[in-house]
Amino acid sequence: MRLNVKTKFSDYNIVIENGILANAGELIVEMMKEKALSIGKIFIVTDSTVDKIYGEKVKENLEETGFDVFKYVINPGEDAKNILTLAGIYTEMVELGISRSDMIVALGGGVVGDLAGFAAATYLRGIEYIQIPTTLLAQVDSSVGGKTAIDLPQGKNLVGSFYSSSLVLIDSEVLSTLNNRNLTNGMAEVIKYSLIKDRDLFDKLTEINSREELMSSIDEIIYRSCSIKKEIVQRDEFDHGDRMLLNFGHTLGHAIEAHYKFKKYLHGEAVAIGMSRITECAYKNKMIDEKVLIEVRSIMKHYGLPISDEVENKELLTYIAKDKKNFGSGLKLIIVDEIGNGKIIEANTDFFVE
Repeated sequence: MRLNVKTKFSDYNIVIENGILANAGELIVEMMKEKALSIGKIFIVTDSTVDKIYGEKVKENLEETGFDVFKYVINPGEDAKNILTLAGIYTEMVELGISRSDMIVALGGGVVGDLAGFAAATYLRGIEYIQIPTTLLAQVDSSVGGKTAIDLPQGKNLVGSFYSSSLVLIDSEVLSTLNNRNLTNGMAEVIKYSLIKDRDLFDKLTEINSREELMSSIDEIIYRSCSIKKEIVQRDEFDHGDRMLLNFGHTLGHAIEAHYKFKKYLHGEAVAIGMSRITECAYKNKMIDEKVLIEVRSIMKHYGLPISDEVENKELLTYIAKDKKNFGSGLKLIIVDEIGNGKIIEANTDFFVE
């Protein structure tokens, strides 16, 4: 399955195929021919967890295709998504003589993709990179759309850029190595797509009752999720309009992550709480029917995602005020007024406090 994302400033393919890692080099060469690129060296950025399973396999595949390949391994987890790790990537590329005619490959989850993408966007004022996401969350979300970033102590993704990859290779086979928590973490973003844009997908998700059933439909689920993001990104590449819909649950989710210093929850888990809470706030502000709140909470529970936490919204206001989705003195917030229909509203922090 293939999708093409084409905007004013980017044009790249998303290839979704079980077992695609074995053909990574061939597909990169195909992409190079289409874009008339000449790539010499490939610099793989991955983390130590992914490296143990796929690092050498991908490196050898690319070398067999004819590339000169180097690999840089970072620590796993959100703690690594900082300026010091980024500086380490820059330093290694300089020492290896990586030039503007070379390429970065992001092999890993969202942290690796965000870091490698931001390094690609800024090193030598921009070099080519491709995404090979190895988690469900990265496959359906962070690898598509061109957002790259690092975290600051004050919050998540506060320094970054819009910089699209040249190719995204999605291999659903790699999801077999994820534990249930990490797979469910990615499902939070899939559920988000269904809530803001696709009632039929929502209904399909409610009918899945086991990991086996989920994996039997996973390519279709990934394709539908990426299709929704593709359509939104093509209309609004730089997050000034419809693309804000993709932030459903993220204002509170990012605040919860930062409050707990990225230790307590995985990203999708925090977003699940954020989606549940903002829907509750919308209900209390008489913007939606209670039925919507019940359905949102129900599907989160169905996938074992959290819907609440002991921290109160008022304790998160400092983080919300620093959120990158703020415009001037107001907030652009996303609510779901019915399943499959996300809506952008303007509000202030009073929206979150009873």
